[in-house]
Amino acid sequence: MKLLHVDTSILGAGSVSRELSALIVRKLTAGAEAELIYHDLAEEDLPHLTLAALPSAHPRSAQAGELDADGQSRRDASDRLLDEFLAADIVVIGAPMYNFGVPSQLKAWIDRLAVPGKTFRYGEGGPEGLMRSKRVVVALARGGFYGPETAMVSVEHAQSYLRAVLGFLGISPEFILVEGLAAGEQNKAHAMAAARDAIGQLAA
Repeated sequence: MKLLHVDTSILGAGSVSRELSALIVRKLTAGAEAELIYHDLAEEDLPHLTLAALPSAHPRSAQAGELDADGQSRRDASDRLLDEFLAADIVVIGAPMYNFGVPSQLKAWIDRLAVPGKTFRYGEGGPEGLMRSKRVVVALARGGFYGPETAMVSVEHAQSYLRAVLGFLGISPEFILVEGLAAGEQNKAHAMAAARDAIGQLAA
């Protein structure tokens, strides 16, 4: 089994999404032979997408023209990220909600994965995701309450974005959601206990 683990929180050891994503990895690899690749996108300083940073397989990558050394380095890094994603059987993502959406580092990583002909394609019936066999588990942490019955549901653009973009690639992501982290210690403790229990119930 090949497992790709990606963290994106800027909070380091104090991050809830990092804590939960690590627990998910531990659960999914227990008793199994696993090849693990890990990325801390908050530390790796992945740049925003440019033509030069598009993976080589992207149809628009040629529009960047001849690349200098820096451009080639960015493209090589994007090629590696795409190859890792394609090769992974399971992907675990630690994703905090920042300002109603996902961290820009996570968006930059995903931008390198949405490649026509590799992870999706357009056919007569419209777009078709090519990653249907890939399992993705997301540890999503947010400070407030943004569920369907809340007044803030209309500004929830983290879980909804991840479900949409991964769905576009053919993936039905599983979410371990913890919210209300900023709503007092009692609520945080309850939410964390529920998240840990949900992780314990994940199918291996």
